[in-house]
Amino acid sequence: MPDPHSRPVLKAILVGAAVAAILDILDPIFFFGLRGVAPIQIPQSIASGVLGRGAYSGGLRTALLGLALHLFIALVWATLFVLASRLLPLLRRYAVLSGLTYGAFIYVVMYFLVLPRTNVFPKNHPTGPVLLNSIVAMVFLVGLPISLANRHFGPPPRVFSN
Repeated sequence: MPDPHSRPVLKAILVGAAVAAILDILDPIFFFGLRGVAPIQIPQSIASGVLGRGAYSGGLRTALLGLALHLFIALVWATLFVLASRLLPLLRRYAVLSGLTYGAFIYVVMYFLVLPRTNVFPKNHPTGPVLLNSIVAMVFLVGLPISLANRHFGPPPRVFSN
């Protein structure tokens, strides 16, 4: 018989990932769009992590690859948070604080551990308004929605007894 808690876990992961992915792709489309960057280049820049500079000349195909990678990454982050919250009830109890903290954690991992090991161009770390936007987006548009989706849709934390 399937675990009755598996459906809410899956819903929390999918909703959290979907909302985070949508907000996190719209942010750079608007932010960099105001700086003259074409919207298609945003998902292409994600695909460039795998394909390198060739992603920018791949048209719609590489943009779709970038969107798929973006959604996959959001699913990974949402899954990690929802599963961790099953073991650490404080993540659910303090959803806003834990979501903001998780977003900051995601920023550090992505910008200092993941992106430097990809083919993303340029290799330098963002500064000024780009840095501020990157941090704010990760905290408020990724970490917080994942945490709030978990609080709203996920099952209560597991209680372990001896």
